[in-house]
Amino acid sequence: MNYQETINWMFNQLPMYQLQGASAYKKDLTNAYLLSDHLGNPEKKIKCIHVAGTNGKGSTSHMLASILQEAGYKVGLYTSPHLKDYRERIKINGVEISEDFVCDFINANKDFFEANDMSFFEMTVGLAFDYFEKEKVDIAIIEVGMGGRLDATNIITPLVSVITNIGLDHTQFLGNTLAAIAFEKAGIIKPGIPVVIGEYTAETQSVFLTKATENNAEIYFASDLVGDTYPSDLLGDYQMHNKKTVIQTIAILNSQNEFKISENQIESGLINVVRNTGLLGRWQQLRESPKIICDTAHNKNGLEIVMKQIQKEKFETLHIVLGVVNDKDLAEILPLFPKEAIYYFCKPNIPRGLDASILKQKAAEFHLIGDVHNSVLESYAKAVQNTTKSDFIYIGGSTFVVAEIL
Repeated sequence: MNYQETINWMFNQLPMYQLQGASAYKKDLTNAYLLSDHLGNPEKKIKCIHVAGTNGKGSTSHMLASILQEAGYKVGLYTSPHLKDYRERIKINGVEISEDFVCDFINANKDFFEANDMSFFEMTVGLAFDYFEKEKVDIAIIEVGMGGRLDATNIITPLVSVITNIGLDHTQFLGNTLAAIAFEKAGIIKPGIPVVIGEYTAETQSVFLTKATENNAEIYFASDLVGDTYPSDLLGDYQMHNKKTVIQTIAILNSQNEFKISENQIESGLINVVRNTGLLGRWQQLRESPKIICDTAHNKNGLEIVMKQIQKEKFETLHIVLGVVNDKDLAEILPLFPKEAIYYFCKPNIPRGLDASILKQKAAEFHLIGDVHNSVLESYAKAVQNTTKSDFIYIGGSTFVVAEIL
């Protein structure tokens, strides 16, 4: 199969959370271990940092990669989901995995995948580990897909585990209290391996402390330990927490004496994240006049911060291009959006996308008023058409809405 055929096969034949939601979630690591054995346990031959959390794990992973690249290391980076092309998920020093490697890997292992009912995510994790091991990376940053304890990435023994924060998201899988979700994320804490916690509450801190004690793992609460940070090219207000988490994680790496990272390299890594890693969609400015910002925030915790940041902007009229997926708790997120805005409702072009007319109807209950459009791009075009230079356009609600704009 060529690259497009390979990708189509992966997307269509096997469960994929990005497209299907609940039916793609697996509740144990049997397949992950089975695939690892089949591939010769590549994850055991690479040094890793493991990153979990409700929000900020993608930005944190990219910041870590950028700093380590500035320090001269060959850095693997595994993240999800992708915005435009599947290969965004697997990079070395900011360069995406080649189409040929993806094709060769899938073609070589396709019979095994089919015989063992491997999910899309399990295959992709196996591909990342295999690629990083074959390319002999110095270190790999591995972002959890969802949760932690039962995530297919959780077969690694990292140098450091990182949990950015805990919020109510994916509650149908991870539990509907912060403590329950913290328990799932804390599943990445390993015996004797230090763990960095980005943000915590009284409810989640006790879960982390218990798990760390059980595993004899040193625990570091970055928000208590890190004061000043450096500027970053990732401009969202929420990045302050992520920067503290990253700085604490680098301090631990330095203390282990396997890697040497200077303050100058931390500083230049944080200011060059996009250039070094290609990260997209984090308070990303698309145009100056009118100012147009897109952001992938899609749950209560993330959107609260983004909505506050919008209110700091100076504009005459606010235009919001909004689309969501169909398993989103609208009663939780819609009250966060400002009533003094013109809305352009749309459906992201994936099976999980929520019909825009349903979104409009629900939004009206919270006095968010606007029109339905046939696509994300049509909503965006209409918003641009309706603005003056002193207006502000925000595009968001879902990673998949942002993906269609970029």
